[in-house]
Amino acid sequence: MNKNKILIASNNKYKIKEIKKILSYEDIDFITKSDIPDVDEDQDSFLGNAYKKAHEIAKKYNIVSMSDDSGIEVYSLNDEPGVYSARYAGQDQDDEKNNVKLLSKLKNKQDRRARFVAVIVISRPDGEYWVSRGVCEGKIVKNPRGINGFGYDPIFQPESFNRTTAELSPEEKNKISHRGKALRKLYKTIKKNKKEIFKIN
Repeated sequence: MNKNKILIASNNKYKIKEIKKILSYEDIDFITKSDIPDVDEDQDSFLGNAYKKAHEIAKKYNIVSMSDDSGIEVYSLNDEPGVYSARYAGQDQDDEKNNVKLLSKLKNKQDRRARFVAVIVISRPDGEYWVSRGVCEGKIVKNPRGINGFGYDPIFQPESFNRTTAELSPEEKNKISHRGKALRKLYKTIKKNKKEIFKIN
């Protein structure tokens, strides 16, 4: 069977692992490359960043590509850090420093509600694209807990849970996470639009 291929435009091993765990097709290979070039995420929205990276990588390799942009939005901080989530504490993208900064900014805030947002884009080399979005509502706890996950997982407690995302098993997290929801929507989108998605001239 000849398989269609979708290149995951990411070097983030945690994201890649989650994507491959949730998305599984008999006739589609989700492939990676060890040298995906960095694309400057200079857009002002998750959709803008996700599309820019997916499209640029699709053009570079002449293959259907997918990319996600995701982050955390805190209501009482006017949705900070948002698209700057990965580099909130500086350009070195240090998870622990990001968490420390966010906890510091919430020190005197009563409203600690937050949400994780993920936007995933599949792009053809010609720029045609498909989008899916997932949201996980919750709150920021006062102290980090848990050793699973990455990013803001140790300080984010999803709705209906008394544990942080970093205290959940990978299976529990994938069921309720922003990326898990977006990927499951994407699964349906690919299934519905497969002929168009893989129409590469």
